[in-house]
Order: sequence, then structure tokens, then C-alpha cells
Amino acid sequence: MVVTFLTDFGLEDDFVGVCHGVIKRIAPDATVIDITHGIRPQAVFEGALTLANALPYMPEGVHLAVVDPEVGGKRRPIALRGGDGRIYVGPDNGLLVPAVERLGGITDAYELANTSLWLERVSRTFHARDVFSPVAAHLAAGAPLADVGPALEPSTLVQLSLPEPVVGAWSVSGRCIAVDRFGNVQLNVRVVDLEQAGIEAGARVEVALATERYYAVVAETFADVPSGEIVVYEDAYQNVSIAISRGSAAETFSISPGDDVTLRLA
Repeated sequence: MVVTFLTDFGLEDDFVGVCHGVIKRIAPDATVIDITHGIRPQAVFEGALTLANALPYMPEGVHLAVVDPEVGGKRRPIALRGGDGRIYVGPDNGLLVPAVERLGGITDAYELANTSLWLERVSRTFHARDVFSPVAAHLAAGAPLADVGPALEPSTLVQLSLPEPVVGAWSVSGRCIAVDRFGNVQLNVRVVDLEQAGIEAGARVEVALATERYYAVVAETFADVPSGEIVVYEDAYQNVSIAISRGSAAETFSISPGDDVTLRLA
């Protein structure tokens, strides 16, 4: 059985390695695939979008995700089953829901309340190690999902408010939802939104930020513009992104997730 793993832990500390160890002690035959541990600290929305983008390319199995600002608080630990049979383990803060909805919707939801599936000692601040990882491992080893605790009504799960772009005449206003390590800026905008606004491939557009304006070309890939020029393109996850050929758009724009961006036909 495969266990995929996504967190905001980074790799500087022992957190990820310890969780791997917990999983392998309980389910030694499980294969653990690290999706990423580079989600910005406590950025639940970013983690949810990354998980939803990545899981269609992952084998079916148990999907463990922990971005958990309210660890030790009132938020529930949960496990979900999706319409395609995948199992999801993590906090009830909206992190898991977009991925499950993209892959068939939620068929079953449970609260993690069976402490026999947890580690013997549970820290108030490291539920990834003491609750989520052992439960994911037991499920990967064949434990029935219903053994984790009482059933929940899916409608009671926390939902994230996903921002929608505003499409106008010759413009689309959206939001930066992610920045990758190359400085490419992903927006909550799709190509269909650009087309609806009358912005097509080859067009020159103004990229309007809070206080700055830049000009870019709508193209298919980085190589379609000279080095140092700004390009607006459809990325690998079918979102509209902004990049600088052989440069960093995020650094040039001083932009980060959550910032507003308008693309306007020049």
C-alpha cells in the first residue's frame, strides 16, 4: 500500500523523518511518497491546492496531509474515503476536502477517536507523529476505515473558501495562489477566463499589482519570449501563471500567495 505525505514541516528538522519512522514501524511494507514538505508554515489553503493538484498523479492509497495551525485545539482529526476508494488522513480544517472533491467526492468521513491506533504517548503539539501517522499506517496495513472512530456527516466538515477570479471586459482580476522555487506565480485563473475576457494567445497584457504595472505576452511557454521578458501562460496544472524567462517573476513583483493580480489587455 502507498502512503503519500504532504506537510509544512520543511526538511531542516527531524519531523518528516520521525513520521516516516512511525509509519514504517507499523506498516513496514508500505511505500511512502513525499509529495512536498515545503508548504509555507500554516498555509492551509496552499496545502489544500497543492494536494488537489498532485493526487491525480499519485497511486491510489492512503493520503496523509498535515498543515495544522490549530494542533492541540478544538479541530477534529479525521479520515475520509473518496469516491474512487482513496483514503485521506489529516486535520479537519479544509486541507483534505478540495482533493477529495476533485477525485470523486466524499463517501465516508470519520473522526479519529480510537486511541488504540495512536502512539501510546500523544504530544499536544505533534499530532502528525502521534495520531495522524500511526492511523495512516494502520489503514495502509489493512485496518478497516470504520475502526478509526465514529462516523461524521460530511456536511459538517470544514470547507475552504476558494477565491474566484473576476472576469470583465478585456481584463481578469485574480489572486496569486502559489509561487514555485523558480519564482513562477500561479493564479486562480484559467485560460477560459482569459478567453472570456477577450485575451488570447499572442496578446500583450498589463500585469497590474497593488502599486506596480508590468507588461507581458500571453504565450505557451518560457521560450516564446526573449530572456528577461514576462510571459503569461497555462501551467502544468491548467492554471494561468506568470513567469520571467530565465528569471523570477515573484522576486521582480515582490509578490506572495494571497496578493491580488489583474491581467488587462494592453
